[in-house]
Order: sequence, then C-alpha cells, then structure tokens
Amino acid sequence: MTRFSTDAGLVTSRRSATAAAVGAGLIVMIALVLYLPLVGFLAGATASTAGLIPFPTLSVGLVTVFGAVVVLGLLALAATRRRSGVAWVLVVVAILAALGVTAFPLVAVVLGSAQRVGEIGPVVSSLWQQVSGLF
Repeated sequence: MTRFSTDAGLVTSRRSATAAAVGAGLIVMIALVLYLPLVGFLAGATASTAGLIPFPTLSVGLVTVFGAVVVLGLLALAATRRRSGVAWVLVVVAILAALGVTAFPLVAVVLGSAQRVGEIGPVVSSLWQQVSGLF
C-alpha cells in the first residue's frame, strides 16, 4: 500500500483517495440526475397547481444544506483514512446519505399532499351535498 503526503500534512493512501474520488463522482451524478430534476419537477407541480400541492421550500433547503455538510464531511474522512476498507465504508455511507437527501423532497410533498387532502375532504363533501340537493 503506497502512502503519500498531501499539502495539509495528512498521511493517506492512494486507495482511500480513489475511494473518495469515486464517491464524489457518484454523489455528483446523484445530484445532477436525481435530485435536481426531482426538485424541479416538484416545484413546477406546486407552481402549476397554484399551491394545491405544497412544496416545503424551507425544510427541503435545510435538509439539503445539512445533507451536503454531512456528505462532504464523510468524503473528507474517507480521503484521509489510512485503510482503504474504512474509506470505502465511509463513501457508501455518504452515498446513502445523498440518496436520503434526494428522497426527502418527495416524501415531504407526499406527506403535505396527504394532509391537504384531509383538509379538502370536508369541503368537497359539503359541495357534493349542495349539488346533490339540487337534483
């Protein structure tokens, strides 16, 4: 196992640096192929329905920032490990965290929509009673 010294003085292995680089590439792919299109679609659905489908912008933003910090921290830890096995485990955990951050907007919109249906239900039933009373 070849070791090299970085500018910061940390001793790491090339295998660990490779693991971190592969993990960073996969996480960028997750962000570009999954996260951004999903958030764009959900925000567009909210805009096109005039807010009937709620999009929790603040919570999605906070989870995204928190997730990015966690993922970057895990990748930094992976890059600075001496053992490549530990680095690969950290990379897998970072990828799982990125997938969790990607799934959060969908779960938040689904839960918000389900709550909205509970609020709209009584209105729809009263309208139905009024319309059915006319016939």
